[in-house]
Amino acid sequence: MLTITGAIAILVDETTETSGDLALEGVSASSTETLDASGCIVTPGLVNAHHHLLQSAFRTLPGTRGVAMRDWLPTMAAAYARAGVDAELAAAAASVGIAEGLLSGVTTVADHHLTWPSGADTVSIARATAGAARALGGRLVFVRGSARDDPQEAAASAEAIAEALLAELPGVTSDGMLQLAVGPAGVHSDPRETFELLGEVAVKHGLRRRTQSNEQVDTAIALEKYGKRPIDLLEEWGWLADDVTLAHLCDVTPDEIARLARAGVTATHAPGCDLPMGWGVAPVAALLAAGIPVGLGTSGGGSNDAGHLLADARLAMQVAPLVGRPLAAREVLAMAMAGSAAGLGRPELGHLRPGSAADLCVWDVSGVADAGVADPVAGLLWANPGRRPKHVVVNGQVVVRDYALVNADERELVSGLSKAL
Repeated sequence: MLTITGAIAILVDETTETSGDLALEGVSASSTETLDASGCIVTPGLVNAHHHLLQSAFRTLPGTRGVAMRDWLPTMAAAYARAGVDAELAAAAASVGIAEGLLSGVTTVADHHLTWPSGADTVSIARATAGAARALGGRLVFVRGSARDDPQEAAASAEAIAEALLAELPGVTSDGMLQLAVGPAGVHSDPRETFELLGEVAVKHGLRRRTQSNEQVDTAIALEKYGKRPIDLLEEWGWLADDVTLAHLCDVTPDEIARLARAGVTATHAPGCDLPMGWGVAPVAALLAAGIPVGLGTSGGGSNDAGHLLADARLAMQVAPLVGRPLAAREVLAMAMAGSAAGLGRPELGHLRPGSAADLCVWDVSGVADAGVADPVAGLLWANPGRRPKHVVVNGQVVVRDYALVNADERELVSGLSKAL
């Protein structure tokens, strides 16, 4: 049993707080252990609902900042081609990205992997990414994506990945450490056939579906290519349903929001990508008011150079009044926890109620950056923009202790990525 002692506040969920001690029973802790949380707040683990882990190897590239997506996409593609994307690079980039997430409180990350070189061993790339997460102790949702791939090849690859990983890692999938999903990059990139064929793989294996929609360029390309807006196309192609999560949604109308709500779609907000790139800001308050669960994601290092979800939660809170009403800190924290978990179909994540997956973060709020803060839970976002957790626990196992990774050396991960490039 793992016991957290002396916390000044324990955020069980967005509406419930307590203090004192927290015992995690019935989890896979290898021994009885106690973590001192004096002067700290305990929260559920953060859930990064939208990342592109491969892009952790391609940050701040010239020509990729503050540019139109039409220019950004070929610049990134050229960088991938120069590097040569294979299992070694996928593992190294994923290790860096997942470690960065754990060190900033992200216990689950959804990796929308979109880059599959022609002729590549796609199963090996997926297996390498899953292995990186397993070695570090983080939860992974691996999304077999597609970006202009041949539809038949994308579907065959998704089928092969599902069969291989579900067969090889039954224990990891059954305890929720690995989840698989499928998802084209968006209607700006992939045709109807890709959406339909990947949807068939999802139905066969019980996988969730994810895609990116309604960034401004997505809308512009859809109108130019099909004479319709992305939401119209997704509805026609069978991708407005309660197993679908749409990332970004910057350029949506009130009517489209109502249609998404009726369909049971969930949403992912990615302000750390969309805002600095000038691609739009999702109307989060309107989405929430319509009853749409909204999660939070960082997107990848090609557009958001950090995988620090709490920093992006702070940004989401700060920019919310520009596109609607202000959002309270607890609302945005809930997006980064239970909101993201809802989009993954994971009711055991994002809270510390009985039956939770025993993922949590311990945040020290006793330093000068939190001095004078009246509400320490709200202060998690308002104060200390670079805040990192003191301890992180995943599935009852301590994976970050005293601000350091337990299962890896940061310097070795950095060196491994340098060698893979």
